[in-house]
Amino acid sequence: MNADCYPVTALPHVSDLYRDYVSGNWEKLRAFYSDAAAGGDQWMLDSPAIEPAHRAAIVELLRRQNRGFGADSATESNLDRLAQGAAAVVTGQQVALFGGPLMTLMKAATAIHLAGEASRSGHPHVPIFWLASEDHDFDEVNQATILCGNEITTLRLPQPSASGKPVGDLPLGDAILPLLGELRRCLGENVTTDLLSSLYTPAATFASAFGGLLTRIFSRYGLIVIDSSARPFHALGASILRAAIERADEIHAALIERTAALEQAGYHAQVMVGESSSLLFLVDETTGARNALKKVANDTWSAGPAQYTTADLIRILDTSPERLSPNALLRPVVQDTLLPTSAYIGGPAEVAYFAQSQVVYQRILGRTTPVLPRYSATLIEPALARLLEQHGLALPDVLTTGDALAHQLGARAMPVEGKRKISAAGNALHDELEAVTAWMRAQDEGLGHAADIAASKMLYQMNRLRRLSANFQLQRDPSLRRHADALCRNLFPNGNLQERVFAGVSFLVHDPALIDLLVEQARTGNCGHHALYL
Repeated sequence: MNADCYPVTALPHVSDLYRDYVSGNWEKLRAFYSDAAAGGDQWMLDSPAIEPAHRAAIVELLRRQNRGFGADSATESNLDRLAQGAAAVVTGQQVALFGGPLMTLMKAATAIHLAGEASRSGHPHVPIFWLASEDHDFDEVNQATILCGNEITTLRLPQPSASGKPVGDLPLGDAILPLLGELRRCLGENVTTDLLSSLYTPAATFASAFGGLLTRIFSRYGLIVIDSSARPFHALGASILRAAIERADEIHAALIERTAALEQAGYHAQVMVGESSSLLFLVDETTGARNALKKVANDTWSAGPAQYTTADLIRILDTSPERLSPNALLRPVVQDTLLPTSAYIGGPAEVAYFAQSQVVYQRILGRTTPVLPRYSATLIEPALARLLEQHGLALPDVLTTGDALAHQLGARAMPVEGKRKISAAGNALHDELEAVTAWMRAQDEGLGHAADIAASKMLYQMNRLRRLSANFQLQRDPSLRRHADALCRNLFPNGNLQERVFAGVSFLVHDPALIDLLVEQARTGNCGHHALYL
């Protein structure tokens, strides 16, 4: 196994904020993040203190929950360490079908790696994975994409009748059975598909199946999984939910100010803060639908068609705290009230969330948890590695379309004599056109403009000669297009990074040692992305 390291700038679709964050542009970013995220080991040293009674209560809840997920002795040992005062490295993800995309495994692996690194440095930490089970966008979690032969296949669970409810509690139902059959057809009969079939049963929920899967996959590392949707967790975090209600105007003003500051710095706000938006959702008592709470007047809130006063919401919090849940900006604050979090592991979107959440952290907790970037990699199996080597390609060359890569391979396959002739003609044409258009621009502005247009057409035709020659090579050797399609399909599917598209479990089928490899490799630092050769 080896890995090539590429800067984050080599990746497509990277926001300016995330690029600067991973690259360490702290002069520009310090106003938006905790200083402990700037590098080094400071995050290990700043684990927050929590009251002994609270720690004991949360550990007991986690112990019962993780036993339900099928945890073994390694998780029990980590829960004992948590009870004895260990801090936590936390990450999380929506409870997507069949464990979600590969980046889910990378998040968990990063939390495990950094918790181990901190513990070996004399600062006891445990890894915790937070299930985002209260989200209600079913279309974000009901699918899993896998490679089935030479085709990309997306398995989708049909929309249930219980639309708008938190997805974690939704049962999978009988519709899961044909999806498991398709999964076995594509990935074969093996330990991984057997595990999925045992967990993703009609009676299971999105949260129970997802939590059980992560627990089993990372069993030897003692990953602790938390599903905070249950009433006892909400009760323990009630002080944060109360603050979000009672100090809504103050926090809203701070978020508006932070949005302006981010835009002035050349960034964007990940979460739009509207005129009446709040940090909370409310579950309708009758329908079970989860609706965004909006503050529409001084003491009037709305959630769906219903209206409430501030006093109404406080009564709901006191009697039914599970009905109130945080949005993306408040969720990490609730998380870090429940858990002794030293650092949160996040991807590009979560790093952007934290630039806004900082003002919420400071006003409610008086501190900000550092967010560290998760491990990011493209997994390259041996057959694909041989294709890259055969054609002299590196991973960034493949981050394009199949057509573009095929033409690149066709151009490379041209005889040397042809390459020289086309290159010489192109260079000569460019130089001559530069000279003549410069002279014509000096004569007259309008004449120069017309000359530039004519020259661009000539250069276009020169490029057309290159494309014609490359296409001829593709026709002579059809394997070039097949190779280009295979590389892009596997390493840059549908124009996206592999880690964001393909289900992580599909890689476990081909490499059972993958989890150990990810935990070993997962680290933050200056490497924006790895090409990880399996």
